[in-house]
Amino acid sequence: MTPGQRNLITDVSGFRVGHAQDAHLRSGTSVLVADQPFTAGVHIMGGAPGTRETQLLTPDRMVQQVDALVLSGGSAFGLAAADGVADGLRKAGRGFNAAGHLVPIVPAAILFDLANGGDKNWSDNPYPTLGVAALADASLDPALGSVGAGAGATTADLVGGFGSASATLESGYTVGAMVAANPLGSVVAGDAGQFWAAPWELEDEFGGLGNSPSPAPQGLRTKLNPQATTIAIVATDAALDQAACTRMATAAHDGMARSIVPSHTLFDGDLVFAASSGARAISDPVLDPIEIGHTAASVLARAIARAIYHATSWPDGPPAWQDLYGRH
Repeated sequence: MTPGQRNLITDVSGFRVGHAQDAHLRSGTSVLVADQPFTAGVHIMGGAPGTRETQLLTPDRMVQQVDALVLSGGSAFGLAAADGVADGLRKAGRGFNAAGHLVPIVPAAILFDLANGGDKNWSDNPYPTLGVAALADASLDPALGSVGAGAGATTADLVGGFGSASATLESGYTVGAMVAANPLGSVVAGDAGQFWAAPWELEDEFGGLGNSPSPAPQGLRTKLNPQATTIAIVATDAALDQAACTRMATAAHDGMARSIVPSHTLFDGDLVFAASSGARAISDPVLDPIEIGHTAASVLARAIARAIYHATSWPDGPPAWQDLYGRH
């Protein structure tokens, strides 16, 4: 496999990504949107998830497609970002037709960034406004690092962030991922800053430092804190139904396990949405979904490393990867 043209989830044709963040709040929101409704699934492996409308994504539900997917900071307050996205979509004439009323379907997931030192002393929830702004920002070239839902993210020992990556397969399918990486665990494996995701790196996209010579994590218990959760979206142009999207999301969790140690803990709300634009017909209903799921895991691992690689630090916060290892 090779990276897509942009090495972003937007290499999957039809999708765009928008960000909005507030530096004083030290938080933000990211949205994946398309010009048409798209099929989606979800799988949750963390012990502390925060979600909206994820039950609609199970294959036996009436609504089979969504209008957007939202990743947000802000813990439970951040779920309101989906309200802003839904309002913007409704004004644009988008939504599920329910008795003559358009109801945009906008599943969402949140991470916990309330304890990162930002100004959380607001009287009116800021996340609906951030949702509106993120939708308006949607483009083919979203920024990486300390933006959107990753604006206030942290890891066990470094600043977290927003990341994305993509891959084009020999079969012609494209698979992409976007992630807000805010895990309890660590994404680096050695003293020189090598990423756990190094075996899946393509074209030195997060430094090209290779694997750690001493990968065993040290002093883990001293780093545990309840500020956690990695939330992600994997997407493909392969025509997958909801059941196949759910399987793709399930497989993609391997990407978290490959790039975060530990992952899927009681304090993490680790979640993966999967999205299909349906642009390319499936040629082999058995082997194609397996290849796509494997690729989704690899692409997500890379996106997580890229999130931390591109993040920047803030005063009184943890160091950024670039602060410690950028000299390499």
